[in-house]
Amino acid sequence: MTLHLNLEKLFASLPTLFNKGYVFLFFTALLIVFFILKKYQYLLRSLLPFKYIEKSITEDLLKQLYHITSGQKITDFRMLSRALKIPERKILKVFESMTQNGLIYISDGHITLTKTGKNYALSIIRIHRLWEKYLSEKTGFDKSLWHDLAEAKEHQLSKEETEALYEELGRPRFDPHGDPIPTALGEMISEMGTSIVGIPKGTVAKIIHIEDEPKSIYRKIIKEKLHVGAHVKILTSDDHHIIFESEGHSIQLSTIVASNIQVVLLNSQEAYEEGKVRLSSLIEGEHATILGISSECRGANRRRLLDLGFIKGTLLTIEYMGPNQNPRAYRLRNTLIALRNDQADFILIEKTQYDRTRIL
Repeated sequence: MTLHLNLEKLFASLPTLFNKGYVFLFFTALLIVFFILKKYQYLLRSLLPFKYIEKSITEDLLKQLYHITSGQKITDFRMLSRALKIPERKILKVFESMTQNGLIYISDGHITLTKTGKNYALSIIRIHRLWEKYLSEKTGFDKSLWHDLAEAKEHQLSKEETEALYEELGRPRFDPHGDPIPTALGEMISEMGTSIVGIPKGTVAKIIHIEDEPKSIYRKIIKEKLHVGAHVKILTSDDHHIIFESEGHSIQLSTIVASNIQVVLLNSQEAYEEGKVRLSSLIEGEHATILGISSECRGANRRRLLDLGFIKGTLLTIEYMGPNQNPRAYRLRNTLIALRNDQADFILIEKTQYDRTRIL
């Protein structure tokens, strides 16, 4: 009887154990494994039979060649070997196969894509950018992971699956970084933006593209909560740094980092809202009116905030703050709703004077 009761207590406590530390450890371990696989992908691939890795290496090379030739640069097999971290002996075998299949031709030691090779490269870029769009719209993955996840998926989707994904996403023209998505026929929309570096003081513009490579620079940009669609106002700029305002925050970037951001001037239908700030900037005693939800917030996350009542025109204030002021509880429509600061960053507000005749 005692043994039976002890077993009952043990099994009753299992859900609690798994709900606490074990679930966290599991996902932490999963993330570590993902980064190890990404970092040593070509080393691990070398353990597989050659026929299983030739396709993905071929596609990686085609993509790399497309980006190099689009920048009107030249390359050879040694440069590509170093760039992709693939042993030269293995990359030579792949080049022989690519030449036989009419994907590339070699002249004076330099490698060039054929028309067939260019179309193949564009089809891989199409899958990559569509999958990044899918990750941004349909999942909760952090934007710093989109590129690596898409790098793996681009080798797996068939033509039919790619077109089904394209239709499911509503036939998008751009990926979440602002890069144009090639059509099924290999057509590419030309980019019309200009670098934010060198724009005169006082200019207001809209971000249309953020380059996600190299990763070290991309991380610095997204750390500032910058995103495609955000409005910016140039405060000052010189040869070394640029300072601009976006969503109520003053941001300083080196010109090296800022050169990865492309913008366009606002058109006649768009207006720069001076008082627009993020909800996370609201402090105790202040009141605000919701102006909208950032275009950076997509999919399920956007629907959840709308369902919770964060709708344009709604009044709100802070009721409680957690440890280190995170999370915070906001009162709106006579309801208390707790949000983490990273969630509150998605909600754009204008701070207002409190009107006692209106109900929060």
